[in-house]
Amino acid sequence: MDISFLGGPLPQRGVGVVAPFDFALDRELWRWVPDHISLFLTRTPFIPVEVSLDMARLVSEHETLRDGVMALHAVRPETYAYACTSGSFVGGTAGERSMCAAMSGSAGGTPAVTTSGALLAALAEIGARRIAVVTPYTKSVTDSLEDYLGEAGIAVTGRAYLGLTREIWRVPYRDVVDMAREAAVGDADALFISCTNLPTYDVIPQLEAELRLPVLSANQVTMWSALRAIGVPAVGPYQALLDPAARSGASPVRMPRQSGPPLSEVAMAGQPLGEPELFGEVIEGLEPPEDPLAN
Repeated sequence: MDISFLGGPLPQRGVGVVAPFDFALDRELWRWVPDHISLFLTRTPFIPVEVSLDMARLVSEHETLRDGVMALHAVRPETYAYACTSGSFVGGTAGERSMCAAMSGSAGGTPAVTTSGALLAALAEIGARRIAVVTPYTKSVTDSLEDYLGEAGIAVTGRAYLGLTREIWRVPYRDVVDMAREAAVGDADALFISCTNLPTYDVIPQLEAELRLPVLSANQVTMWSALRAIGVPAVGPYQALLDPAARSGASPVRMPRQSGPPLSEVAMAGQPLGEPELFGEVIEGLEPPEDPLAN
């Protein structure tokens, strides 16, 4: 069969992604990317350190970032993204800017973004200045995120965290939902779910419907910002950041909540939240993608 009429493949456009050594959610990143864009991923060298502020500092050293960029440079990405929230907020806003400069400088001026820088850009995009925060981190790492946001003029109205130091990608959607419900108190403009190793893609639209406010996640804002740098919109079903129509539908009016004592900020995984709310009907049976390290 003569297939010469097909010609060659379309010109390839790509985003280079530098992720920490324990990143396990490559597949989730791809879900925000349109078909004509490729992701080129590399990881920082392994270090025998649990998720902590020390680890965040080690995986975000400028030399490590430059090595990651150079590992991808041969395939000529149009932009680079550092996919790690804690690694990009641990040095404050000045540290985040210097990380972008180090990556871009290693790539001959190619634009570079980080997850935490992307978060601030996303909050500006939706006009959010007061946010609820959800993290899988320990208290010290969560405190550091709040410090970063405060430095950027963003107030944290409520928060919840799990206190985990390893294998964050194994957290089920149910625990993410539980934390979101606990954190989204007060007069928040949006909810942010931190950590690029925490699965979030499928819960965002459901949480927005229940909580009636925009929901951002680490991987979502990273892909949104990286793609925006090359003039390409990210894709995603009914997510306020990506769809202005969805954004206008996220009313600040809260749905009724269960009464009762507040949950502990730490060790929330698996704790009961009382009777199911609307979201309990939507989320039934929804689980994160299969463990990418199984087999």
